[in-house]
Amino acid sequence: MSHENPLSSATLPVIDIAGLRSADPTAQMALAQQLRDACERRGFFYICNHGVPPALIDDVFAASRAFFQQPMAAKLALDKKHSPCNRGYEPLRAQTLEAGAPPDVKESYYIGAEIPADDPRVLAGRFNTGPNQWPLHPPEFRPVMERYYRAAYDLGAWIVRGLALSLDLPIDHFQHYLTDPAATLRLLHYPPQPANPQPGEKGCGEHTDFGGVTLLLQDDIGGLQVWDTQAEAWIDAPPVPGTFVVNIGDLFARWTNERYVSTLHRVINRSGRERYSVPFFFTGNLEHRVECLPTCLAPGETPRYPAVTVEEHQIACYRRTYG
Repeated sequence: MSHENPLSSATLPVIDIAGLRSADPTAQMALAQQLRDACERRGFFYICNHGVPPALIDDVFAASRAFFQQPMAAKLALDKKHSPCNRGYEPLRAQTLEAGAPPDVKESYYIGAEIPADDPRVLAGRFNTGPNQWPLHPPEFRPVMERYYRAAYDLGAWIVRGLALSLDLPIDHFQHYLTDPAATLRLLHYPPQPANPQPGEKGCGEHTDFGGVTLLLQDDIGGLQVWDTQAEAWIDAPPVPGTFVVNIGDLFARWTNERYVSTLHRVINRSGRERYSVPFFFTGNLEHRVECLPTCLAPGETPRYPAVTVEEHQIACYRRTYG
């Protein structure tokens, strides 16, 4: 696999999703075709006219920067090792996404749905289910992140409905998957790439995402790269104002018998500046059973994967990454 000389980003499409909420079936089906093409070719695309207010996005980045700029002692007080549901702060080099490479040069903060410790789902031991750890500083952190979580959650559900249309299914086909779905908001801070990195050291090693779909906000620094299988080269996916980057995760690739691709990507922050990004991982209903969609099978083709619940899939992915 080649790791240098990334190509132009022109091959990643920008899709206007305004028609997704339209009552006009013609607009919906035109959008479905664009989604189908993007998911089959790359598994990565930008979306515009997504409906998330720019002011809210600005507030998310401001609160994230303020949190990560705190002294290490304040951040470590919220270390996610204190949380039974993987919520809170994760220090630099705590995760290794690329097998055989050095740990990732990034620090992060995990936030999920706020579910009390005495909730039956928590008591039953549902994976990654429970209360968040919230910092006291900056004081606006919690309200901003809760507003953004709701907005990204709603957007993720609409993207999944669009994917149903793109697969020649009714728009409500994934309704059970979208009932009480799990999702994770992750704040990421990438220091500049070290001047003398270890061999293979990156901000974020090459990997595919675990879940259904990922909605990514980037600041203006750049550094995200996507693997192009046909060209055998990395494609830059730079920030495009007013957009999210969306990508298909392993769960949806499995669901579609890999008709929709979950694509390798990585981050190398060569800017010399601090980089911040905000991925939102839309996971889905943990109890939902995922088995190959019949519309994704060619004549004579058989499913590549056995049926699995969303929760079983997530647990297996976490074990692979964290050991």
